[in-house]
Amino acid sequence: MQFQWDWLCLGVLLFSSVTAEIEDEEIQDADVEVEDFDKTSQETDVDKGRMSLEVVYKTPKPIGEVYFTETFDGVLTGWVLSKTKKEDTDENIAKYDGRWEVEGLKENTVPGDQGLVLKSTAKHHAISAMLTKPFIFADKPLILQYEVNFQEGIDCGGAYIKLLSSSDDLDLEYFFDKTPYTIMFGPDKCGEDYKLHFIFRHKNPKSGDYEEKHAKRPDVDFKKFYLDKKTHLYTLVLKPDDTFEMSIDQTVVSKGSLLEDFVPPVNPPQEIEDPNDKKPDDWDEKVKIPDPSAVKPDDWDEDEPAKIEDTDAVKPEGWLDDEPEYISDPNAEKPEDWDEEMDGEWEAPQIPNPKCETAPGCGKWVRPMMNNPNYKGKWKAPMIENPNYQGIWSPRKIPNPDYFEDLHPFEMTAVSAVGLELWSMTSDIYFDNFIICSEKEVADRWAADGWGMKKLVASANEPGMFSQLMTAAEDHPWLWVLYILTLALPVGLGVLFCWPAKKVDEDIDYKKPDISKSITKGELEQGGEELEDEAELEEEKQNEDDIVEEERRQVEEKKHELIKEKKKMGRKDAPSEGEGEGEDKDEEEENEVAEGSQEEGDKSNKSGSEDEMKEADESAGSGDGPTKSVRKRRVRKD
Repeated sequence: MQFQWDWLCLGVLLFSSVTAEIEDEEIQDADVEVEDFDKTSQETDVDKGRMSLEVVYKTPKPIGEVYFTETFDGVLTGWVLSKTKKEDTDENIAKYDGRWEVEGLKENTVPGDQGLVLKSTAKHHAISAMLTKPFIFADKPLILQYEVNFQEGIDCGGAYIKLLSSSDDLDLEYFFDKTPYTIMFGPDKCGEDYKLHFIFRHKNPKSGDYEEKHAKRPDVDFKKFYLDKKTHLYTLVLKPDDTFEMSIDQTVVSKGSLLEDFVPPVNPPQEIEDPNDKKPDDWDEKVKIPDPSAVKPDDWDEDEPAKIEDTDAVKPEGWLDDEPEYISDPNAEKPEDWDEEMDGEWEAPQIPNPKCETAPGCGKWVRPMMNNPNYKGKWKAPMIENPNYQGIWSPRKIPNPDYFEDLHPFEMTAVSAVGLELWSMTSDIYFDNFIICSEKEVADRWAADGWGMKKLVASANEPGMFSQLMTAAEDHPWLWVLYILTLALPVGLGVLFCWPAKKVDEDIDYKKPDISKSITKGELEQGGEELEDEAELEEEKQNEDDIVEEERRQVEEKKHELIKEKKKMGRKDAPSEGEGEGEDKDEEEENEVAEGSQEEGDKSNKSGSEDEMKEADESAGSGDGPTKSVRKRRVRKD
């Protein structure tokens, strides 16, 4: 039993530790698992005695083939600001005059690391750069990756990137919202609508027109990525097998197929509804109709009102019929600038009558209304199933004249530039470490050297778990209840199951054989002789008990024989009065002797000890007494 209690206590302690770890992970929003980065890319010098983390930052360098990279750590070269205007917009805000700056993070700064920051609010921003070489969608996957930090949160605005389609007339100085793009990817938010866009423009092989295809919205809450003021890594992977993956902080948040998980779908339906088909005039879509055979009952009165006066109501005592509910404010004064010609005759404002505050009511008393028990309303025939119901009409299907089938939508229009075309109501949106490549190892190493360093610094500067718990409780006081229960439950279970139990049988001296003690041959023989002696004593005691019982039985038999013999002799002789009296005395004497022997016999039956055995012997000896006395008496009588 003690073994089971120990295991139970151990289980309680393990449960407590696991619960604490889970809470710590939830509070720190560590539900997103991050892949381990190559340790060689993180050159850190951590001083455990300090609150801050000292790091040595090196600008990330690609380790493989890339189509575009940008770290913003040096001079901003290759990027072009747009000089055009946004179409179909008010002239005052149509111009792309939003300001950009290259600077470091406001919080969790990594010395030497800089990014591109959107600085203006309520303005259009547009900036773009050419790729090192165009990306052609053929047999290699496309990996697009970059970092975003909403340093001031976000009210309404986006941080998405566009991959501009290759064309001979592409001019980055005239980059605006209508510039053709192949892919748009990234976060966007307005109001309480938090999105992660992935849109690609698909070319209709029949008509040659382009149509935007939007990825289905993933079932993920993106709110924390917009409000925590941390740098997050956004990654899009497109594969030649027409599948895609979207990741945040290297955790997949959405994946699917280009053929199945986009709206509208890439391929149109084979059949469509005939636009020329019309519903017949006699088509009956009513499931139920009024029963034509139903008749209104004769006692159905449709003129009865729904409410009537309560005739049993009585006006409360103290009701002030002559007092109005409201009176003019006696303290009100006409404003000095009141013009009766322009404003009319001035009247004091109305206030509740103070006399009515202590009375049941004021003004004319009217009986309250009550529900009319005789009210039935307008009669309507009951509904029955429509025997002519034909179902919901829909137009017939015809072959879709615009049908086509594109089995490989991955083969999109090639891209040759990247661009940020944004509108925001919040400033200081931070962008950094853009990369476009085809190998996952290249993107992961790039992320380790850039975003991984920022994450390391941010983690080191985060307050401890206790501080986070206190901060959360200040915003949500109900968390105190959860904290108390979380601490009290393991402690209570530990006390209940691990506290030593009170011994109930403390006074019982239970002796266990000493199994480990060795026993010699002589001790075994001596023990056997003692057992034999005890057996002989028991046998002798049993024999003595049998002898005593046999002697008592013989005494009883002799007593009964003497009584019978005396009665026979008394019938033969005719005794005189004197002799009768003497005989009576002898009988009394004999009865006393018999009673004495009987009492002694009973005593011998009540005990089996040695003293009782002696009493049985004495009773047996006393049994001879009456026999001798009877014989002497008979001799004298003869």
